[in-house]
Amino acid sequence: MNPVSDLIKNLADQHGRSRHNLLPILQGVVEQEKYLSEFSMTEIARELDLPAAEVYGTATFYSFLEHKKMGRYIIRICKTITCSMKGKNQVLLAIEDMLKINVGETTPDGTFSLLQTNCLGFCHKAPAMLINNEVFTDLTPEKVRDILSTYMKKKGASYDN
Repeated sequence: MNPVSDLIKNLADQHGRSRHNLLPILQGVVEQEKYLSEFSMTEIARELDLPAAEVYGTATFYSFLEHKKMGRYIIRICKTITCSMKGKNQVLLAIEDMLKINVGETTPDGTFSLLQTNCLGFCHKAPAMLINNEVFTDLTPEKVRDILSTYMKKKGASYDN
């Protein structure tokens, strides 16, 4: 059997196989696989006896349920008006320049993916971003370059600065 199929079966055993267990199963797959492939969504539909369109619709509705392969580190920049007013655009430009990617892209080596997302809940410390589950606030272009440099050094990534 396929490892993703095994994962989905185990998640269904753990959470249950009814419609209201769909979201925890989707989250479990993303936690392990970093994204929801077409295969995994089809397998979830089969395991829960749901239409594939319902699984896909749910998966694509939520912004933290990625449905394409992502980098090892997913950078999510808050795109609310508060973050924009406090310098989000300059921070985003610094990230794009440093990693040589645009929003929605992944570095060629698969280390970083860059996304914008709705409110992260840190408006009082805007602009804010997440790298995987780690929160960074009160960002400036200089601060974000230091943060990314730290990630690059500790993980052996190599980029032109």
